[in-house]
Amino acid sequence: MTDGRSSTRRDVLQVGAAAGIAAAAGCLSTGESDDDTEVTHTVTMPPVGEVEFTGVPEVWAANNGSWADMGIALGQDPPRSAWLPSRYHTQYYDEIPGLSVDKSDMVRLSDDGVSAEKFHEIGADLHVIDPNFLTGRWSDSWSMEDIEEIEETTGGPFFGNSIFSTGYGWHESYPYLSLYEAFEKLSEVFQEQERYEAFAEHHEQFQSNVADVVPPEGERPAVAIMWAAGNDPDAFSPYLIGEGTSFKQWRDLEVRDAFAETNVRDFHETRGQVDYETLLEIDPDVLLFRGHETQTEEEFQNTLVANMEANDTAQKLTAVQNGDVYRGGPLYQGPITNMVVTERAAGQLYDVEDELYDRERVAEIVAGDF
Repeated sequence: MTDGRSSTRRDVLQVGAAAGIAAAAGCLSTGESDDDTEVTHTVTMPPVGEVEFTGVPEVWAANNGSWADMGIALGQDPPRSAWLPSRYHTQYYDEIPGLSVDKSDMVRLSDDGVSAEKFHEIGADLHVIDPNFLTGRWSDSWSMEDIEEIEETTGGPFFGNSIFSTGYGWHESYPYLSLYEAFEKLSEVFQEQERYEAFAEHHEQFQSNVADVVPPEGERPAVAIMWAAGNDPDAFSPYLIGEGTSFKQWRDLEVRDAFAETNVRDFHETRGQVDYETLLEIDPDVLLFRGHETQTEEEFQNTLVANMEANDTAQKLTAVQNGDVYRGGPLYQGPITNMVVTERAAGQLYDVEDELYDRERVAEIVAGDF
């Protein structure tokens, strides 16, 4: 699928004839002006090319928490579904005054793959999902013909780019987008460009604040980011800091990647693991574990960290001895959650206690006060 791919089959997204039908099957806000002229807009994104909308989508499906968070930042209702709702960590919104999201009814798309029936049941006006995510990861059960059938049946185009990780070979033929490049594209779909601009302006100040707390190069710690399955594993999936959005906070904080200085390869490349003996040879300054974002810091310390402290090998690690073992942040970050987890990371690594972003301002933008 290339950037220049025409999307004529989805040029017109149908609006339900009756409100009851639309609510059940998904409808588009027509965006009509005072003279009842229907507003049409087009948005272009790799790999789907140019997509034309006859209104603003109302019922939408998201691939993951990155896109879900973008939608919330743009003042939209939560997506009807997500690949893994458990990895859309809405507890981060507790940091923002008056903001909360109920995901209890959010449909989980992933179930050892994904069935087309779920897309039909949801009936979304918009699928913020990279179609190559389906055809690339499940080529034995998904084809572009299947994608087109869902678009034609539901009236909802696929519009997405797998931005969280650069580890997928099928993504090499088209560019990745940065978090704010993707965010801007979605704002155009929802016709919320002013709200995006307000976020982008606040993000610039946030980035400046983050840069101010980064210590000189020789004082930055070497960190090892891993996925820990459960509370007492003896081997972990290593993540090298890359260009995907899931590593944005670590790039912005300019940490050293402990694995990049060794022959350990990224989990996406080899599906390999590292054990405590390997970690002891590398002995990173800081250990960051993913897969524990549903736990509070206290729960994390009382389970995984406590088990490491009791392990004969793990307890020899410098990070364990110094108390520098932390939750490593989510795989999926949008504009709001990135600010929350970056500030948390700055506190973990650099003992920063100041607020790096304005919580009240974020709340105002979400509420429509630009």
